[in-house]
Amino acid sequence: MTVVDLGLPPEARNADGSWRLFVDGAWIDCADGSRFEVHDPADGSLVATVTSGGAADVDAAVTAAWQSFEAGRWRSKSPQSRASALLRLAQQIARRSDELAAIETRCNGMPLRDAKAMVKRCVSSLEYASGFAQRAYGQSVPVANRYLDVTLREPIGVCALIVPWNGPLLSALWKLGPAIVLGNSVVLKPSELTPLTALVLAECCQEAGIPPGVVNMIAGGPATGAELVAHPLVNKIAFTGSTATGKAIMKVASEHVKRVTLELGGKAPNIFFEDGDVSDAVLGALSGLMRNTGQTCIAGARMLVQASMYDEFVERLTAAVDQLRVGPPTAESSQLGPIVSAKQLARVQSYVELAREEGAEVHGGGLLDGDGLAGGYYMRPGLITGAGNDLRVNQEEIFGPVGAVLPFSDEEEAVAIANATPYGLAAGVWTRDVKRALRVTRAVRAGTVWVNTYGWNFVEAPMGGFKESGLGRENGSAVIDAYTETKNVVIELDEDDSLDIYRLRDVR
Repeated sequence: MTVVDLGLPPEARNADGSWRLFVDGAWIDCADGSRFEVHDPADGSLVATVTSGGAADVDAAVTAAWQSFEAGRWRSKSPQSRASALLRLAQQIARRSDELAAIETRCNGMPLRDAKAMVKRCVSSLEYASGFAQRAYGQSVPVANRYLDVTLREPIGVCALIVPWNGPLLSALWKLGPAIVLGNSVVLKPSELTPLTALVLAECCQEAGIPPGVVNMIAGGPATGAELVAHPLVNKIAFTGSTATGKAIMKVASEHVKRVTLELGGKAPNIFFEDGDVSDAVLGALSGLMRNTGQTCIAGARMLVQASMYDEFVERLTAAVDQLRVGPPTAESSQLGPIVSAKQLARVQSYVELAREEGAEVHGGGLLDGDGLAGGYYMRPGLITGAGNDLRVNQEEIFGPVGAVLPFSDEEEAVAIANATPYGLAAGVWTRDVKRALRVTRAVRAGTVWVNTYGWNFVEAPMGGFKESGLGRENGSAVIDAYTETKNVVIELDEDDSLDIYRLRDVR
């Protein structure tokens, strides 16, 4: 059944109105007729019914990607040609930006203004990634004069791109743009909670002139993802999601030594020193924790505050949290929207109860179902105090608008607390002391550290984690390593004794 019109052609729908899969340039039904429903977290209503890909469908998509790669219909094109296609894709996204933002909000629950800003970032991400095709440089290696030794950058092959629900389109394009512009073919699997913008993206790729088989889209749940990861023709896996799933992917990938890029969980420390302005600190804590209703992997969920300003900070932050406006994501006044699903809401609520059981004090954090919120997955944002860093609420990712405030005495203790989790994705440091900022930035084990700001991820800069927060980097020039293999080529220039390898002892 189709409730939301995605503006796709009639062939994108099955006879029952459900949205189809996109494989080898065509819209197809799945082999076994399976379907799943997508619901609006703002009111629980049905948004769409989507075809669920099974093993046979995953095989068809991966095979299509592999055949397009082997035939060279995309990778053999000039770098300029691939770059131009990516720029056309950016234009398609820009043309449909309002539509895409509205779909993101209906599926994800993020405030509409945030969704619009995210789609703009999608466009700039593709524009930036288009340049990778012409910047994937090889090298000449200095060796003995009778040889020329050069390196080449070549695409890896078939890339499985598995993206989460908290920023579905942006996360997809952070992967898809670099992957295809560097000559790979891909199979994209969005979250079963937020698959609809991926469907529109598939059509945009077709309209941009990207050949059949280069971009394929398979929707479905964890079983679909598991089939994709395990497929023997998949050469590279790029995954954003939970650390537990990332570990499972690594185990499966090891069987065929597949390349992996993993952007996983976090429990980021946001560190506030006493020499900073308390008003700025409160705003920094709010922006670090509450963006996308706390449903971000970089959320500053552990707010570490120097003891001398702790009481004032907690008082001001509690008042600021009380003033946050939770409401329908389409309302201009809403600062926080709903949690993405009933299951995720229950998970966040379980951590609120766990904090109380562990002896901490919780301010806010309750369910909301007032006017305009009926049927939706809403909760009041919450703060936890009195919870030691070793407790579960400070060691495990909650992924909701709930964070803890912890005191520290000095710089050494702040760094020790900050590093005392399995994660290392992001961190924030707030101080007017430049030397302290540099010392703490170096000491904190995290892939991104912000100083006197929080949460800015520029497409030009690498993003990724230390420890159990992941492997590899997205964005910036680091993605060239992520989506290419390096080939070394050695050329003999001297015809004399060219087959006598032992003469190397004489020419070195």
